[in-house]
Amino acid sequence: MVKARSAPDVWMIVSIFLILAIGLVMVYSASAVLAFHEFGDKFYYVKRQLLFAALGIGAMFVTMNADYWMWKKWSKLGLIVCFCLLVMVLVPGIGVVRGGARSWLGISSFGIQPSEFMKLAMVVFLAKMLSEKQQTVTLFMKGLLPPLGILGVAFGMIMLQPDLGSGAVMVGASMLVIYTAGARLAHLGSLALIGVAGLVGLILAAPYRLQRITAFLDPWADPLGAGYQAIQSLYAIGPGGLVGLGLGMSRQKFNYLPEPQTDFIFSIVAEELGFIGGAAIIILFAILVWRGMRTAIAAPDTFGSLLAVGIVGIVAVQVFINIGVVIGMMPVTGITLPLVSYGGSSLTLLLTSLGILLNISRYSR
Repeated sequence: MVKARSAPDVWMIVSIFLILAIGLVMVYSASAVLAFHEFGDKFYYVKRQLLFAALGIGAMFVTMNADYWMWKKWSKLGLIVCFCLLVMVLVPGIGVVRGGARSWLGISSFGIQPSEFMKLAMVVFLAKMLSEKQQTVTLFMKGLLPPLGILGVAFGMIMLQPDLGSGAVMVGASMLVIYTAGARLAHLGSLALIGVAGLVGLILAAPYRLQRITAFLDPWADPLGAGYQAIQSLYAIGPGGLVGLGLGMSRQKFNYLPEPQTDFIFSIVAEELGFIGGAAIIILFAILVWRGMRTAIAAPDTFGSLLAVGIVGIVAVQVFINIGVVIGMMPVTGITLPLVSYGGSSLTLLLTSLGILLNISRYSR
C-alpha cells in the first residue's frame, strides 16, 4: 500500500477533541443529579462516557492510520452483517427494548445499536457502488434505483424498531453521497416528493409520531404530555442568556428535562454556558464539517471523495436535527448530539468513522 503522504488534518483533529472534551464535561454536569438519584454515584454516566471515549479514540487512531481503500474491499460484507444485525434486533428475546424502541443488542446496561453501524456501512457501500458506476448514475433505472432500493430496505428495517431519528440521519447522509456522485436533481426532486408522502404516511400510521408533530406546532397544547420535552428544553435555553447560569448551575437537570445527558444535552449547554457556549459548539462543528468537505474535494479518488462526503453527512445531518429539535424548530426525534451526548456505541462508532475521514485527509491533494 502507498504510504500516507502527509499528516492528518490538524484542524479536524483539534475540533474533534475540543468537542469531545466539552461533551465529557457537559455529560457530567447534566447527569450528576440523575446518576446520584438512580445509582448513588454522580460519576456513573461520565465514567462510562470516558470508557467509550477511550475506546473510540483508540479505534480512531487505528482507522486514521489504516488506508481507507481497505473499506472498499469489505463494504459488501459489512453491509450484509449490518442487515443481519437489524434482523436480529427485531427478534423478541434477542433485541432489547429501550425508550419504546427495539433497537438494541446487548446484555444488561451494555449494548450496541445496529442502526448506528448501518449508517457507516451504508455510506461505505454507496461510496464503492457509485464510484464504480459513475457513468450510469444519471440514469434512473440502471444508476439511481439500485442504491435507492438498498437504502429503502435498510430504512424500512430501522423503522420496524421503530427509530425514525437514526433512519433519517442514514437517509440524509446517503442522499448527499448519491447527489455528490452525480445523480440528476430532477430524479432526486421527484423522489423527494414521494419521500414526503411516505413520511406523512408513517406519521399517520403511528399515533405517537402524530402527537410529536402536533406538539411541535403547539407544545403548550399538551404541556404535561407530548409537548413536555420541548417546553422544558426552551425553559432551559431561555434563562441561559448570553453567558449562562454557570457550569453546573442548570435547574432543568433536576428531573425537569428528561434524559438531559442524551438528546437534550444542548439545552443544558445553553442554560449553563449561554449563547456563547452554544455558539462555540456550533462553530467547532462548522469547522469539522468545513475541513471534512475540503478533504472530500481534495481526495485522490472518487471512492475517497464520496466516503468523506458520507461521513461528514452523518455528522452534519445529526447536528442539524438535534439542535433543531432542542430549539423548537423541529419535532422531537430522539437523536443525540455527536461527540457531546452520552452514548456508548454511537460515540465509539462515530470516532471510528472520523478516523477514516482523517485517513482520507492524509491523501488530500
